Formats: sequence, structure tokens, C-alpha cells
Amino acid sequence: MELVDAHCHFDFPEFDGRREEVLAQARRHGVFRLVIPGVSRRHWQRVITTATSLPGLFYCLGIHPWFVQEHRQDDLAILENWLSRQDSRCVGLGECGLDRLRGELSQQLPWFEAQVDLAARLDRPLVIHSVRTHDEVHSVLKTRGFHGKALVHGFSGSYQQARKLVDLGCCIGIGGVITHPRAKKTRETVSRLPLDALVLETDAPDMPPEGVQKGMNSPELLPAIFGALAELRPESPEQLSEQLLSNVSGLYGWGRQA
Repeated sequence: MELVDAHCHFDFPEFDGRREEVLAQARRHGVFRLVIPGVSRRHWQRVITTATSLPGLFYCLGIHPWFVQEHRQDDLAILENWLSRQDSRCVGLGECGLDRLRGELSQQLPWFEAQVDLAARLDRPLVIHSVRTHDEVHSVLKTRGFHGKALVHGFSGSYQQARKLVDLGCCIGIGGVITHPRAKKTRETVSRLPLDALVLETDAPDMPPEGVQKGMNSPELLPAIFGALAELRPESPEQLSEQLLSNVSGLYGWGRQA
């Protein structure tokens, strides 16, 4: 079984001094690739340095909705320049998006729209942060005519919202929330969605599985999320792992030997 952590903040200080150890442990559990999203210009170089320092690591660059206020308009041009470089470790644009619980949507929206347009222009997959804004995200993608690939990461909305995003061509990020029995809506949604729309992620060090302390999530725990998903789905674990690998490879433009 080969698993991929499609969204992991492996550059965060929580992993300082132990990245090789964590990565080795993750590989022992079948996790062979990680994708590190960038959240702000001041951290893009840290993301790149982390992703290029060890095998099996890849990255995206973007402007997260939490940090839009610290950016200037010309940062979008800088982002375009960085994403235009011929770097095989760079696999997408993100993390960008909308968050109703932190900041003002009116301020976040222009930045999200600009990054959707940029991803379309550069033919880059989008990695989208969406907290209680799934309808708004859907509206932006549809209005801007985005027809590329996208991952709506850490999804916790309704089946109807997920289905609308999937119908636009989005993948749905499945993380630690499905390991919590109280997350009935998300678990039910994941059980019903087309398997070819699902992608595994940890969002480590955040979004921990059940029984893991807040801020202590890690890519080596991805198999626990896989196990929870296997309990919710009718497919065999073998079928599940094969399709999940195909999904994430298609999302990020990988061949099997990436």
C-alpha cells in the first residue's frame, strides 16, 4: 500500500529537528509522498527549502485567507513568478480560499478570485481552504470559469455541498475529522461521494485524528485516516488505496514514479 499526504504543513516549527525521523516513520507506515502548502509570502522560501531538502516532498505556494492583510497587490506578481519556475517539486497553487470564522470574506474574496485566475492561467491545480464557505467557493469557481483541477482540503460540509464541488471537477480532502464518531455529517458525506473524488491528507500538525492531542498531528498518522475511510466505504482496502493513489497522482500531475 502506498499512501500520499496531499496536504501537510511539514515546514511548520512543530517539525523542526525531527523531520527525517518523522518522514522515516511515515514511510514505515506506507506514506511515501507529502505535499506542503504555502500560506504567505514570508513563508514561501521556508516551504521550498523544506520540500527540496528531503526525498518524497513536494510543495504548493499561495496566499491563505488568514493572511491576506499582510500582502500587497504586487505579491500576486511575485507568486506568479515563483509558480512559473520549472521546478518539479512545485505541484500547485495554494493554500488559498475563504474562511467565514476568521477575517472578513469581503477582504478575502478578491485574493481568492485572483489566485483562481492565476491557477487557470498557469494550468496549476488549486489547493483550497474553505471553512463554512463551500457555497461561496463553488460560486467563485463557477463564475470565474475555472476548469482546472482543485482540492478542497479538510472538507467538513454537507453531501450536497460536496457533490456540487465534485461536479465542478474538485477533489475532496479527507482528513482526521472522519475518525471522530461525532462528525456524523462528514462521515456520511464521505461514504456517499464517488471514490474517484477523494484524496487523503493530514493537515498536520493541525486537524488531528481521534485521540491525538491538538497540534500533535503528523503524516505518520495518515494510515489511521485511511483506516477510518475504509470502514466507511464499500471497497476493499486494496481497491481503496489503489484509487486514492490514482486520484492524488491525477490531481498533482504525477506519474506513479514521481
